[in-house]
Order: sequence, then structure tokens, then C-alpha cells
Amino acid sequence: MFNHLEGDFRITAVNTLGHDARYPVTDGWPHLVEDLIASIEREAGVPVIAVGHSLGGYLSYLAAVRRPELFRALILVDSPIMGPLKGHSFGLMKRLGVADRLTPAHLTLERRREWPTAQAALEHFRRKQAFRRFDPDCLDDYVCRGTVAAVGGVRLLFDPEVEHRIYRSIPHDLHRHRRRLAVPAGFIGGRDSAELRKIGTAAMRGRFRLALTDGGHLFPFEHPAVAAAAIRDMARELPR
Repeated sequence: MFNHLEGDFRITAVNTLGHDARYPVTDGWPHLVEDLIASIEREAGVPVIAVGHSLGGYLSYLAAVRRPELFRALILVDSPIMGPLKGHSFGLMKRLGVADRLTPAHLTLERRREWPTAQAALEHFRRKQAFRRFDPDCLDDYVCRGTVAAVGGVRLLFDPEVEHRIYRSIPHDLHRHRRRLAVPAGFIGGRDSAELRKIGTAAMRGRFRLALTDGGHLFPFEHPAVAAAAIRDMARELPR
């Protein structure tokens, strides 16, 4: 997807949010937001169009609320914002210790983490339901960029323990920040996204320009060229 965008934009990204000890994972992700802000200040030097998928979208949203001067625009990629009712319900479930039932947190600690070769890792992911619709080049990149050399083979770069903490600490009050968002904002969702069906777009209407494109929650990996075109179009449509 980045390949389809780099002719029009200079792209920077944080590859492994939550893995810097200076920015630990805590409830509501305040330190992860700080990590993203620090990256923008370090890498960009000018106001950016922040494009974030899922976790990246929520962090970009919170960062734009906190430091609007760093942002020219904000594009959430299948990062739907929970409204007050769903947000309060999720907050209660977090306090009761049963939020794992609503998120993939319980699956993360069961993930396989190591393989004898990168090819073995590729074959493993290729058989998984979540990856079956991936564009072949994206799946290759996922293994190339998402694993590192380890004793006896390769291992996941993104620690499942960190992923588990991230899922368990999802902010439940994102709707409270809508009125403080002072930058142009858009949302691009996957037509077949289960996450979007669960949360909906009601909490974003009137504040975000909304668009849908083909694919599920992982549509940037499934249809990278289509996703890039949707991002480019949204960037052009948002006010400057």
C-alpha cells in the first residue's frame, strides 16, 4: 500500500508501537499516544496527514486531539469510534475484568511465535483464516517486516504479550474527544468489516467525512491498491 502512495507523499511510520520501555502500555494508551507524537516531531518536521489503521487510527485521533498543530488532517482506516452507550458498557466490562470477551485479547497469548525459517512462517500464516484474503505481496511483507532472526529460526517482531496488553486497555471514552478534534478528519471503513458492524459510524457522523471500500477490517492488506486510492482520495477531499 505504501508503494502506491509514495509517489504523492513522504511516508514515515512507527513499526512496533508499545515496545519502547519509555512508552509503556497502560489503560487508555496515553504513553502510546506520546510515542506517536514524539515520532511525528522527530520524523516529519511539518504538519502531517496522519493515516492510521485500527490501533494506529485511534492513536492518531488521540494525538490530533492533544497536539492539533502537528496535523494537517486525520484519516482513520477502519478505526470506528464507539459512542457513549457502547463506550460506557465496554468501560464497565474492563472494570469487571471481562473485556477479553469482546476483543481478540484472549487469542493473542495463544499465537505461535517462532518458526525454523521465514518460509515456514509464511506457510503458517497462509493457512490462517485471517490471512487467506491477503494480497500475496502484503503477506510476504508481513513476514519480512513482522519477524526477526532468532535462535533456531525467526520469531514475531511484535510481542504477543504487548499485543495482549494493548487489547485489554483499549480506550472506552473516545467519543468524549470528538468536540476537541480541531483538524479535518475522515474515516475509511471496509464494507465487510466485522469491527465496523459491531461499532458503527454513528459517533463519527457530522465530524468525519465517511467512506467505504472493498474488504474487511484488514482491507489495506487485502486490497492495497484500492486502499491507497481511497486514502489518496480522502486526503484530497478533506479541507486544508
